Amino acid sequence: MIQWFPGHMAKAKKEIVAILPLVDIVFELADARIPASSQNPMLAEIIQKKPRLILLTKCDMADSTLTSAWERYFQDSGFGVLAIDAISGYNIKKIIPSAREMLKDKFNKERALGMKVRPIRAMILGIPNVGKSTLINRLVQRRAAAVGNRPGVTRAQQWIRINPNLELLDTPGILWPKFADQTVAMHLALTGAVKSEILSFVDIGEYFLDFFRQYYSKLFISRYKADLNLPNSEITARIVADRGIIQDDYYEKAFEIIINDFQNMRIGRITLDRIQISQ
Repeated sequence: MIQWFPGHMAKAKKEIVAILPLVDIVFELADARIPASSQNPMLAEIIQKKPRLILLTKCDMADSTLTSAWERYFQDSGFGVLAIDAISGYNIKKIIPSAREMLKDKFNKERALGMKVRPIRAMILGIPNVGKSTLINRLVQRRAAAVGNRPGVTRAQQWIRINPNLELLDTPGILWPKFADQTVAMHLALTGAVKSEILSFVDIGEYFLDFFRQYYSKLFISRYKADLNLPNSEITARIVADRGIIQDDYYEKAFEIIINDFQNMRIGRITLDRIQISQ
C-alpha cells in the first residue's frame, strides 16, 4: 500500500467540497493514456450528482483505438466525455457546446423563471500533470479576465472568465491518500503524475518492459532495435550501448531513457490502461 497525500492536497479537497454548490458542472480531466488510473476515486464521493464532463487529455499521445473504447465506456456509464488535445486544440471548441447540452434542462428551467442567460460555471478537476494548466491556457488565450472573489473561494482557487459563455474555477491537482493497486501506481509514475521516487525505478522499468512485451512489442523493437525475448539485462545494456553510454548503473539508466522517450512520445502512441475493444 503506497501512501501519498501531501498536506496541500488534503486542503484542496476541503476547498472543493465547499465551493461545489456554486458550480453547474465539473470538468474532470483524465489522461487519455491512463483514463482509469488518472481518475481520483475520491471525486465520485465529492462530486456526487453534479454533472460531470470527462475530458481525456493528451489524446494525441494515446492509442486512438483504445481512446475510442474508453469514450464508449464512459458514455455507457452515464458521463459526458470528450477526447481532447490542448496543445493542438483538438476538440477544444466542443467543450462548451458539450457542457451546454448536458445542462440544457437546468438552463431551460432558469429561462422559464425569467432568469437572464448566463455563462456556464464550471469547476476543473484533475490529478497533477494531467494537463489542467495547458487546457486553461488554451481556453483563455488573451481574452480572459478574473471574475473576482466569490463566497467560499480561497486564494488557491480563482474564477476565470473564458468568454461570455464560460466561467471556469481552477483548483489544485489532488491525488488520493493511498494506492491499493500497484498497477495504478506504476501508471501514474510512468506518466509523471507522481514522482518516481515513491516507487523503485527498477520496478517501474521492469514493469514497463513486460508491458511492451505484451502490448506494444513492434513499437519497442522499432525504436530500440532490441529483441524483447532477451533478458532485461541484455536489452538495457544494448539500449545504453547504442547511445554511447558507459556506466556501472546502466540498468537504471536504460529505464530512464525508455520512460523519458515514452513521456515525450518518441516510441509511439501508447495507452497503459487497457479496456476491452468492442468489435
